[in-house]
Amino acid sequence: MMSSDEFKAAGLEKLSPEELQNLNKFLQGFRTETLAKAAKAASIEKLDLIVSSVDGEFTGLTGRTVIRLANGTAWRQANPDDHYKGAGRPEEYVNLPAVVMKKGLFGYKLRIAGTPEFYVNKVQ
Repeated sequence: MMSSDEFKAAGLEKLSPEELQNLNKFLQGFRTETLAKAAKAASIEKLDLIVSSVDGEFTGLTGRTVIRLANGTAWRQANPDDHYKGAGRPEEYVNLPAVVMKKGLFGYKLRIAGTPEFYVNKVQ
């Protein structure tokens, strides 16, 4: 809130009641518009980060692996040269591993627990 000294320093005491009412309407509209823009920007930022898990067992990357997530989306490796198998032991195959995906400058990067980060394209 504005103090009475700030009100006078801004020269607002010279305004008629109608002018003050119009100024208040303008300021309220500006606040509402600013809040709407901030909410939209925040929702866009939320879309840039996805946290989920693999829907089933993850056995590694073979070059064109399609990874289905628990949230219902499916993603394919973007780079066929990306391969990851670990040591290939069954105990390294993970059921429902955690996934973090973030949108970067060149598309989506996916990180599955225990694997290096790699780019993906949305299939579904």
